[in-house]
Amino acid sequence: MSNITPGLTGEKSVAVTMENTAVAMGSGTLRVFATPAMIALVEGCCAESVEELLGDGITSVGTNVNIDHLSASPLGAGIVCKSTLAAFDGRRLDFEVEVFDNAGLIGKGTHTRFTVKADSFLKKANAKLEK
Repeated sequence: MSNITPGLTGEKSVAVTMENTAVAMGSGTLRVFATPAMIALVEGCCAESVEELLGDGITSVGTNVNIDHLSASPLGAGIVCKSTLAAFDGRRLDFEVEVFDNAGLIGKGTHTRFTVKADSFLKKANAKLEK
């Protein structure tokens, strides 16, 4: 994980389809890019930007998302998330993100992830079913 340094960037794209509209995701009644879809795109962008730099058996999990959804994007629009790692303290990854459609900026904010050992993280989560 020594290759993970502030300034690391990531980028991930999607198109607005019926599946990621507000009406389909239950977050509204319109056929526009849904805020939950934007959040998923942000998390995916940030996770993918560091995944290959993590050690064997290590992954990252999202713990906080603070996004302002500034503008609606219609069906067919192209959406791009750009992330920049602002800080890394050994386990905590703090990202700054911006999201764009064909016309410009539609979202911005921050996202925090933590690195975890995948096996022990899943073991702890699955233990909740045993209680």
